[in-house]
Amino acid sequence: MRYHHLFVDEAGESRWRDVEIELEEQTFAPPAQGILISKPETARATMFLKLPVGWNEPIHPTPKRQTLVCLAGAAHVTASDGEMREIGQGDVWRMEDTGGKGHHTAVIGDADFEAVIIQYD
Repeated sequence: MRYHHLFVDEAGESRWRDVEIELEEQTFAPPAQGILISKPETARATMFLKLPVGWNEPIHPTPKRQTLVCLAGAAHVTASDGEMREIGQGDVWRMEDTGGKGHHTAVIGDADFEAVIIQYD
Protein backbone atom coordinates (compact mmCIF):
# COMPACT_ATOMS: atom_id res chain seq x y z
CA MET A 1 0.00 0.00 0.00
CA ARG A 2 1.13 3.54 -0.64
CA TYR A 3 -0.02 7.14 -0.57
CA HIS A 4 0.74 10.34 -2.49
CA HIS A 5 2.74 12.63 -0.17
CA LEU A 6 2.78 16.38 -0.91
CA PHE A 7 5.36 18.18 1.23
CA VAL A 8 7.28 21.46 1.22
CA ASP A 9 11.08 21.47 0.87
CA GLU A 10 13.58 23.86 2.45
CA ALA A 11 13.21 26.29 -0.50
CA GLY A 12 9.42 26.52 -0.05
CA GLU A 13 8.55 24.35 -3.09
CA SER A 14 5.74 21.83 -2.80
CA ARG A 15 6.88 18.42 -4.04
CA TRP A 16 5.41 14.94 -4.48
CA ARG A 17 6.78 11.56 -3.41
CA ASP A 18 5.29 8.10 -2.99
CA VAL A 19 5.33 6.64 0.52
CA GLU A 20 4.98 2.92 1.15
CA ILE A 21 2.89 2.11 4.22
CA GLU A 22 4.48 -0.38 6.61
CA LEU A 23 2.09 -3.10 7.72
CA GLU A 24 2.55 -5.59 10.54
CA GLU A 25 0.45 -8.62 11.40
CA GLN A 26 -1.59 -8.06 14.54
CA THR A 27 -4.68 -9.43 16.18
CA PHE A 28 -6.80 -6.32 15.70
CA ALA A 29 -10.29 -7.53 16.63
CA PRO A 30 -10.10 -10.67 18.79
CA PRO A 31 -11.12 -13.42 18.33
CA ALA A 32 -10.64 -12.72 14.60
CA GLN A 33 -7.43 -13.85 12.92
CA GLY A 34 -4.42 -11.57 12.69
CA ILE A 35 -4.46 -8.96 9.92
CA LEU A 36 -1.88 -6.70 8.31
CA ILE A 37 -2.29 -3.20 9.75
CA SER A 38 -0.26 0.00 10.04
CA LYS A 39 0.73 1.77 13.24
CA PRO A 40 -2.00 4.13 14.49
CA GLU A 41 -1.84 7.90 14.11
CA THR A 42 -3.79 10.19 16.40
CA ALA A 43 -6.35 12.26 14.48
CA ARG A 44 -7.97 15.51 15.58
CA ALA A 45 -10.90 15.76 13.14
CA THR A 46 -12.62 13.92 10.30
CA MET A 47 -14.63 15.72 7.61
CA PHE A 48 -16.32 14.93 4.32
CA LEU A 49 -16.09 17.27 1.34
CA LYS A 50 -17.55 17.66 -2.13
CA LEU A 51 -16.04 19.80 -4.88
CA PRO A 52 -18.37 20.37 -7.85
CA VAL A 53 -17.51 19.60 -11.48
CA GLY A 54 -15.30 22.38 -12.85
CA TRP A 55 -14.09 23.54 -9.42
CA ASN A 56 -10.70 25.22 -9.75
CA GLU A 57 -8.94 26.89 -6.83
CA PRO A 58 -6.02 29.31 -6.64
CA ILE A 59 -2.64 27.96 -5.50
CA HIS A 60 -2.31 27.73 -1.71
CA PRO A 61 -0.61 25.71 1.05
CA THR A 62 -2.72 23.23 3.01
CA PRO A 63 -4.14 24.78 6.21
CA LYS A 64 -3.35 21.70 8.34
CA ARG A 65 -1.46 18.41 8.15
CA GLN A 66 -4.11 16.10 6.77
CA THR A 67 -4.89 13.02 4.70
CA LEU A 68 -7.54 12.94 1.97
CA VAL A 69 -9.12 9.70 0.72
CA CYS A 70 -10.93 10.14 -2.60
CA LEU A 71 -14.33 8.44 -2.63
CA ALA A 72 -15.55 9.57 -6.09
CA GLY A 73 -14.53 11.77 -8.99
CA ALA A 74 -11.02 12.97 -9.83
CA ALA A 75 -8.82 16.04 -9.51
CA HIS A 76 -5.51 17.24 -10.89
CA VAL A 77 -3.23 18.47 -8.10
CA THR A 78 -0.12 20.39 -9.15
CA ALA A 79 2.75 21.01 -6.74
CA SER A 80 4.54 24.36 -6.97
CA ASP A 81 7.51 22.58 -8.61
CA GLY A 82 5.19 21.78 -11.56
CA GLU A 83 4.63 18.05 -11.00
CA MET A 84 0.96 17.13 -11.42
CA ARG A 85 -0.79 14.04 -10.08
CA GLU A 86 -4.29 12.80 -10.70
CA ILE A 87 -6.11 11.93 -7.48
CA GLY A 88 -9.02 9.59 -8.16
CA GLN A 89 -11.33 7.14 -6.46
CA GLY A 90 -9.42 5.08 -3.89
CA ASP A 91 -6.32 7.30 -3.89
CA VAL A 92 -4.84 8.49 -0.59
CA TRP A 93 -3.21 11.94 -0.53
CA ARG A 94 -1.16 13.11 2.49
CA MET A 95 -0.97 16.93 2.57
CA GLU A 96 1.92 18.38 4.54
CA ASP A 97 2.77 21.48 2.49
CA THR A 98 1.57 23.78 5.29
CA GLY A 99 3.98 26.54 4.25
CA GLY A 100 5.76 27.67 1.14
CA LYS A 101 4.20 28.15 -2.28
CA GLY A 102 1.47 25.52 -1.99
CA HIS A 103 -0.40 23.54 -4.63
CA HIS A 104 -3.25 23.94 -7.14
CA THR A 105 -6.29 21.64 -7.33
CA ALA A 106 -8.84 21.38 -10.17
CA VAL A 107 -11.72 18.90 -10.49
CA ILE A 108 -11.59 17.02 -13.80
CA GLY A 109 -14.16 14.94 -15.62
CA ASP A 110 -17.92 15.03 -15.36
CA ALA A 111 -18.37 13.94 -11.72
CA ASP A 112 -18.09 15.85 -8.45
CA PHE A 113 -14.99 15.14 -6.36
CA GLU A 114 -15.99 13.53 -3.05
CA ALA A 115 -13.58 12.72 -0.24
CA VAL A 116 -13.03 12.20 3.44
CA ILE A 117 -10.32 14.25 5.17
CA ILE A 118 -8.55 13.24 8.39
CA GLN A 119 -6.75 16.11 10.15
CA TYR A 120 -3.86 15.61 12.55
CA ASP A 121 -3.25 19.14 13.90
